[in-house]
Amino acid sequence: MNNIKKLKMFFTIAWRISPSYIILLILDTLFSSFHIFSNVIFPKFLVDELTGTMNIEKLMFYGSLIVLSNLFFSFLTNTTKKYMDVKKIYMQEKFSQTMAEKIMNVDFNYLENPYYLDLKERAVFASNNQGALQSIINSIAAVLKNIITIAGLLTIIFTLSWILVLILIATIIICVLIYKSFMSFQMKFFQEIIPINRKYGYYVGFAYDDKIQKDIRLYNMNKMMTDRVTYYNDEINNWFSSYYKKQGKFLGAIGVVNDLQSALAYGYVGLRVISSRLGQRISIGSFTMYVAAAINFTSTTMDLGKNLIGLFQMLGYLDPFMEFMTLPDEVDFEGKIKFTGDVETIEFRDVSFKYPASEKLVLENISFKINKGEKVSIVGLNGAGKTTMIKLICRLYRPTKGAIFINGHDIFEYDHKSYMSQIAAVFQDYKLFAFSIDENITCNELNSDIKKTMEIIKEVGLERKIDELANGLASLYGKAYDEKGIELSGGESQKVAIARALYKDASLIILDEPTSALDPLAEAEIYEHFNSLVGDKTAIYISHRMSSSVFCDKILVIDNGRISDYDSHKNLLKNEESLYTQLFKSQAVNYQLN
Repeated sequence: MNNIKKLKMFFTIAWRISPSYIILLILDTLFSSFHIFSNVIFPKFLVDELTGTMNIEKLMFYGSLIVLSNLFFSFLTNTTKKYMDVKKIYMQEKFSQTMAEKIMNVDFNYLENPYYLDLKERAVFASNNQGALQSIINSIAAVLKNIITIAGLLTIIFTLSWILVLILIATIIICVLIYKSFMSFQMKFFQEIIPINRKYGYYVGFAYDDKIQKDIRLYNMNKMMTDRVTYYNDEINNWFSSYYKKQGKFLGAIGVVNDLQSALAYGYVGLRVISSRLGQRISIGSFTMYVAAAINFTSTTMDLGKNLIGLFQMLGYLDPFMEFMTLPDEVDFEGKIKFTGDVETIEFRDVSFKYPASEKLVLENISFKINKGEKVSIVGLNGAGKTTMIKLICRLYRPTKGAIFINGHDIFEYDHKSYMSQIAAVFQDYKLFAFSIDENITCNELNSDIKKTMEIIKEVGLERKIDELANGLASLYGKAYDEKGIELSGGESQKVAIARALYKDASLIILDEPTSALDPLAEAEIYEHFNSLVGDKTAIYISHRMSSSVFCDKILVIDNGRISDYDSHKNLLKNEESLYTQLFKSQAVNYQLN
């Protein structure tokens, strides 16, 4: 993505967040430029009067005009800046929120791709860096001001000589070519430093990761981590040392061009005062105006170069954010059919799947059908593709080949929101949030059905735990934001996750390793009440504990991404050589030994 597209995208996001801020930014830029113009033009009339008739009334008028114009534009710029300072805080918060919303809406397959996971982390870091956002806004404002000021000053100088204007424009073109060369160098530099910066960020990230702190202390890894961070920090410093040396050379070249600008402008204006060879002689007042214009032109051109470099540096810094924001959302792929009624049938038709950036098929030519109300257990060895099948049903990925049909329609033909309303799932890596227990179950701040919640709490075996809590269902989970927040055991947390799925009242329930954190007694309790919990809903169950299969109508056996068997528990056990029989008997022996 080139810098022009990045700027356009940044302005689009900024305008969506706060149109008033962009308007204030433009007004502030105009006021600042007009302030410069007034200080270039108005003194001319005062000087001409001082060197001419010295009319007191005119002198008072021109002097007052200069003072009042300065007061007026100072008032305008100070007022706009005051409102902009308030808006800046809002902009930063909304900028971070925009990133969070994008993560929640982006097509899910990007969130399990290593490249895009890394991109997401870098994008989050960039969007949360208040200094970066502020720098890019300031740079944009400064560049706009520089461009408007240069255009206005050239217009003033044009009244003296169009040839001088062409010469000054030529020097600007030379500066632009120097900047362009520097931008190419800069882009190459930031691309080459990405791997080192990523490694540095990886090791620094360990310091903020609570999950790894036990290992760091237990295995005395502090020095090793510190050494790695120091090494990559030194590497980055060496890179930037060479970068700033190169930058100094470019800025030096621009400085030479600016000095040439000044010499040409001052020399030409001076000659027009003392000689008529190059045109009609000008007054002392005009001399002060054109000299002021030339001085401001030179300094503004220099500022433009620095501000462009700063702007493109910050745009490069925000590259990950810009790239992540261009990724398609899930809704971009949704169908138009409104899902109504219950899930009557689920059918895989010759489905094959491989993950992005991988050539290995995880599922290959999968075909089977589940009817309404059936309880199906999917079993197989680790890596067989069980959870992948669930992700496909949940539309987190598209099949590489084939299609999945629910009620006779390809699942991607359905409207996303209505389709998701009919699916409730508990994944292995489920999460509870720093909300109340009630909100974790109902996923709703308002209009939750307390009676329904308590019935489900009782069914999953959490009633006693909730009764023990001082605030009951209103108790806040976790201590991240409240010291009085409660902690739950792994089994209790898993029960809350199951309760969440049941509360949704979807017609298809998917439980992916729902009892892995439960002790055998709690697991048996869940199994015992499984049919009553699910009722007449269709249920898909994944578990490494084969005892769960006994409670299901059918068992789908997956072996290396292919269907090995699909039948009832009783019928599958008749085949002594089947994978299912081997798995079931091996676990049965373990339980007998223990």
